[in-house]
Amino acid sequence: MENRPKVGIGVIVIKDNKILLGKRKNAHGEGSWCYPGGHLEFGESWEECSRREVREEVGIEIKNLRFGTITNDIFENEHKHYITITMISDFDSGEVKLMEPDKCTQWEWFEWDNLPSPLFLATINQLKKGFNPFNGKV
Repeated sequence: MENRPKVGIGVIVIKDNKILLGKRKNAHGEGSWCYPGGHLEFGESWEECSRREVREEVGIEIKNLRFGTITNDIFENEHKHYITITMISDFDSGEVKLMEPDKCTQWEWFEWDNLPSPLFLATINQLKKGFNPFNGKV
């Protein structure tokens, strides 16, 4: 068991009032739906990590990147602890592709009020604290 938390970045990508979620495989949270994202690398900014991970996992470009929320996520069964920084972005360009089929089975767009199940722990924790990426948006 690791004795220090890792830092994860999740990126909410918004297009046509929907968000992009992928179904995880071969990792903790397998079978759950989550935003594109990954580990913050040494010396990397949150914004750099967000753009890199979205490019690597989905093959699209994002814009209007902004801070969303932060959660303290303890995956008890996997003995992992993450501080998850969630960024919010708008879709910019490209076509959604399954770039890492070994890590994800599919990508789909969902309405915030109609999210799939099961959700990744970080997203569950965000919902518990009332987070909504569309607050303040018309």
